[in-house]
Amino acid sequence: MTALASVRALLARRPYAFAALLTLTLLLIDIAVQPAFAAPSNWPAVLASFAPLACAAMASTPAILSGGGGIDISIGPVLTLVNIVIVADLLPNGLTSPLLVVPICLAVGAAIGAINGFMVAVLRFQPVVATLCANIVVGGLATQVQGGSVPTGSTGWTKDLAGSFGPVPGALLTIGAPLLIWVLLARTPFIKALYAVGGDDATAYSAGMNVPVVRIAAYALGGLYAGIAGIALMSLISEGAASMATQYTLLAIASVALGGTALSGGRGSLVGSLLGAGSIYLINNLLNEVNVSTLWSTAIYGALLLFAVVVGAVLTNTRRRTA
Repeated sequence: MTALASVRALLARRPYAFAALLTLTLLLIDIAVQPAFAAPSNWPAVLASFAPLACAAMASTPAILSGGGGIDISIGPVLTLVNIVIVADLLPNGLTSPLLVVPICLAVGAAIGAINGFMVAVLRFQPVVATLCANIVVGGLATQVQGGSVPTGSTGWTKDLAGSFGPVPGALLTIGAPLLIWVLLARTPFIKALYAVGGDDATAYSAGMNVPVVRIAAYALGGLYAGIAGIALMSLISEGAASMATQYTLLAIASVALGGTALSGGRGSLVGSLLGAGSIYLINNLLNEVNVSTLWSTAIYGALLLFAVVVGAVLTNTRRRTA
């Protein structure tokens, strides 16, 4: 077996392998350029700045896995809306307890995701069209809630999420929550049904699966994860900023593709998306450290996304030939 064939076989078995190797390489380079980056005292701040992108990438994953071209481009506006709702509405009105704030945020995200899923699975809108409409509507709503000035605010537990709970970095909670939910769902038939529907929805339907329900649930799950991303963003910046929506939407999709998830659906993982987000975060950190223009950052992200899509297409064609 040639070296190229071995690499193809590895990526076919472990689609996230490239992202894992790239993340490790970039981490070592970042540490070499900036030794303080790896200092334990710096971990809470590093993880807190990484958490919104990590959660946004994981939020984009379920819709893509569900197949049918399910790219949810409303993730960015949803997470910024949640961020603004906390700062502009909940905290100023005395709703500061996480027992109230967190369920409200998760419910907002899941509800928007479920509406997207309903438009895609039941009303038969193209996913890009449905989520583009949601992108515009939710983005406009976020701007309206924000108002003429940028609202600010924080409370004890949000400061801890951006710092630490004792010796534990707070961002581990926001990053770990989507992974924990995924692990719990893996104990149910849902995850297997999600992969089956994403791989071949006609076959899944013939096997008795309720394809529309699975897809609606996938979009709702992505929305719930976006709610977690919004909490992570609010904890990090302590202000509402609707203008950040586009940034997180594009980087989240790039992270998913870089993490080995097939944009056609049915293949990929939440861990891969997390690793893809890690690669993009480390690239951005490295470029900032060496004072490279943000214009180059955008070009590099685009090149990585193109590379990931091409590799995914090659692997898909390889599996079809060997099937």
